[in-house]
Amino acid sequence: MSKIVNNAKLEIINEVKKAAAKAAQAGLLPTGELADFTVEVPKDRSFGDYSINAAMVNAKTMRMAPRAVAQAITGNMETENKYFERVEIAGPGFINFYLGSRYYSDILLDIKQQGDGYGRSDYGKGTSFNVEFVSANPTGPMHMGNARGGALGDCLAAVLDYAGYDVSREFYVNDAGNQIDKFALSLDIRYQQHFLGGNAVELPEDSYHGEDIKVRAAEFAEVYGDSYLNKDEKERRKALVEFALPKNIDNMKAAMEKYRIVYDTWFSEMTLHKGGEIADVIKILTDRGFTYEKDGALWYKNTVVLGDMLRRQGKTDEEIEKLELKDEVLIRSNGNPTYFAADIAYHRNKFETRGFDKAIDVWGADHHGHVARMKGAMEAIGIDSSRLDIVLMQLVNLMRDGNVVRMSKRTGKAITLTDLLDEIPIDAVRFLFNMREAGSVMDFDLDLAVEQTAKNPVYYCQYAHARICSILRNVKDEGIEIKDCCAEALNRLTCPEERELIRHLSSLTDVIISAAKSYDPVKVTHFATELATLFHKFYNSCHVRVDDEELMQARLALCIAVKNTMQNVLRMLKIESPERM
Repeated sequence: MSKIVNNAKLEIINEVKKAAAKAAQAGLLPTGELADFTVEVPKDRSFGDYSINAAMVNAKTMRMAPRAVAQAITGNMETENKYFERVEIAGPGFINFYLGSRYYSDILLDIKQQGDGYGRSDYGKGTSFNVEFVSANPTGPMHMGNARGGALGDCLAAVLDYAGYDVSREFYVNDAGNQIDKFALSLDIRYQQHFLGGNAVELPEDSYHGEDIKVRAAEFAEVYGDSYLNKDEKERRKALVEFALPKNIDNMKAAMEKYRIVYDTWFSEMTLHKGGEIADVIKILTDRGFTYEKDGALWYKNTVVLGDMLRRQGKTDEEIEKLELKDEVLIRSNGNPTYFAADIAYHRNKFETRGFDKAIDVWGADHHGHVARMKGAMEAIGIDSSRLDIVLMQLVNLMRDGNVVRMSKRTGKAITLTDLLDEIPIDAVRFLFNMREAGSVMDFDLDLAVEQTAKNPVYYCQYAHARICSILRNVKDEGIEIKDCCAEALNRLTCPEERELIRHLSSLTDVIISAAKSYDPVKVTHFATELATLFHKFYNSCHVRVDDEELMQARLALCIAVKNTMQNVLRMLKIESPERM
């Protein structure tokens, strides 16, 4: 939490303990240490800025009424030179604290001192996180689910970083397995059709029919002509994949960079095959008794592993039976490993080979059935499954004029990530995709995303920043020097709108930590929109340019604190903070 917020809470705890000790010396309370109590922010601010339950949790052991305990404590409490200026008893014995001017001025001074680092903390203490997101198949263009996953994953990684974790962003390239075989077949057919005509060779129904496959086949033909038509099918398909796959991966990297996403690692699935890591994980599972052979394939005892794991979690055999668990194939009868086998090896690589403390995967909601299987597989190979967390992301509906948009005007096909980024400002895409929790189906309003009004949340936040920049420019144009404010001057900020705004500023560090703990960057975008709302409320109620020099400088300092805090939040989300709009 913010240093000042933390100091204020610690001060309350210490002063309550001192007051209880004084009350005990005076014979008003029994002697002995107070039992632990909580310091909370009341939902209704009329009940103070902080409230404690010390009287209630100690009343039974003290054999006194809670209110009598509260009276003994408050009657021996000092408020001079403290962050709180008054203390009151409410209800059955809650003790409520009301913060004074010193608290608010110290918050602003702390924001100024922290500068670009305001909001950061060491909460995570360097625990290493691998955040894997998007990880689209490199067999075609990225779609709308990848657009949402990119914004969620990248902003989640940023939140974790600001909360003090050591974060690595990762893209898992599925460059092996069935989808690559299908990719090779599709390219092969399109290559042959390029020279022999569309009816010469039929493209199977379950192949890739996208226009991008035709483009790649045509590019290959332009380089190699028809020289591969008479070559062996295996050789031809290998050459087509080796030509097309790097181009697709380069396009993915370009799209991600345009989206302001830079990965620390592009991890190739093929390395798991070539490096023997899949074979290693198969051996571990076999040695532990979790595999068996059937119909020429090697199977994983998913039913046994998940059943045991669910029983440890308190599930009954009847409840487990209703789940209709099934075993999984690891090695097909043709000798090829399944995607599941590769996925187990991939996650083992994260934990055992590269040593990450935690791994977060951002998956589409259609993978929900894979979550328990993967966690169970981690336990089966000796890795604590609590080290793996999955964020499941629901679908996106593109909306225009209140209707669902399904086709791209440019291509006549489904709208891709590139289509979206060509049409909508990237600031809006990144912000709006983080306005709803990952588990909620999202309607993405294309009209709202380009609207330059307060209805557009990202524009609303950026406008608050630009408005403050305009205030500062106008003051300087009038020849007024903006001065550093001391605590005494900042103590002049006593209006309800000023204090409400400062209280919100003080919550940023806690908001980021809460977002990191819950894997929910939505809390940060909500902080930003609320900050913009409170600033506009302050601006409309409290004139900045006033004749009272000291008050004017204090309000300018508040404006600067809001500007810098908004800039920190938007920078964390990789969103621009324009100075003019």
